[in-house]
Amino acid sequence: MPSPKNPVLVIIPTYNEADNIARLVRDIMAMYDERFDILVIDDHSPDATAGIVRQMQHAFPGLHLYERSGKLGLGTAYIEGFRYGLEHGYEFLVEMDADYSHDPSVLGEMIRQAEAHDLVIGSRYVNNTVNVINWPLSRLILSRAASLYTSLVTGMPVSDPTSGYKCFRADMLEKIDLARVHSQGYSFQIEMNFRVWKKNGAIAEVPIIFTDRTVGQSKMSQRNIAEAVWIVWLLKLKSLFRLL
Repeated sequence: MPSPKNPVLVIIPTYNEADNIARLVRDIMAMYDERFDILVIDDHSPDATAGIVRQMQHAFPGLHLYERSGKLGLGTAYIEGFRYGLEHGYEFLVEMDADYSHDPSVLGEMIRQAEAHDLVIGSRYVNNTVNVINWPLSRLILSRAASLYTSLVTGMPVSDPTSGYKCFRADMLEKIDLARVHSQGYSFQIEMNFRVWKKNGAIAEVPIIFTDRTVGQSKMSQRNIAEAVWIVWLLKLKSLFRLL
């Protein structure tokens, strides 16, 4: 299959992001002179997010849309995006939230780091710093505790294992059996990091400033948190028995 015009695919899952998606797409395209392609994976948003994206496709040929039948989860959305990117020959595949909590100006540095690394994570906590804006203290404590807990159980040397802003090299994703990745939310991020690490992938962390959404509603749930608690033990056991 011929390579795409642009080597970078930014994958953005959406559910009710009509207030954010147009601005984010325009800013990415403006900052990078349309050198990046974007794939929006929409879970049948009732607020017509997909309709906004379809209208923008006339102005941005590198903007792609994949509409799903319902709210099927963050993890499955990214797996679909990874498969799309691999099938279409992209070299770098980026995970990015639609709510503008991830600053698109960092994308350039993430891609530069990905030239020499298999996975680049946009980290809120690298170098023992905390770069989070507009979070209540309870959520910050939960996030930091999850990071420390994950590192303690798995031994994985990642400061921010639950970050959803990252870039994978396609040749690393090709080494991972995506059909065996079933986790969602925070645990999906942990699992993908762990699988790269266990493949001896080179991982880098780029400092970011995470700004909590100002419009729309958070998709975090108690189920996501609970899954993240036990997934680290499951990954460790699978690793010990070479089941990854």
